[in-house]
Amino acid sequence: MNDQTLKLENQLCFAVYACSKEITSMYRPLLTKLDLTFPQYLVMLVLWEHKEMSVKELGAQLFLDSGTLTPMLKRMETGGLVTRLRSEMDERIVMIRLTEKGYSLKGEAACIPEEVAPRFGISTEEYIKLLKQLHHITQTLQKGD
Repeated sequence: MNDQTLKLENQLCFAVYACSKEITSMYRPLLTKLDLTFPQYLVMLVLWEHKEMSVKELGAQLFLDSGTLTPMLKRMETGGLVTRLRSEMDERIVMIRLTEKGYSLKGEAACIPEEVAPRFGISTEEYIKLLKQLHHITQTLQKGD
């Protein structure tokens, strides 16, 4: 085995982890103005696009289990951003829907992607290529070998 193999700086997992922490920190002051945490912002992004979806579907979109998602959604409901309703067709299904207050945050959040993108220090083309690569890696890892 090569001594370089187990160096922290050569680990893709650590590079992705460290980068993720830095990105989350970069978003924090922008999201604080909206009274959102980073995970709540991700929930809002999905709901601004789809308006309503089940907890199960939301979890699948965000790669979060219901044990993580449910308490966050309860806090968001208390904050007036979403409503949680049992499906009329199947009471086991909990639907999440944006409130008027939740939907109105979309306008305030619209500037966030444009504000953070330049901070990555890469061109638009590199940004798009990296995004595609990360999506591809995620899909590959989900499939397993």
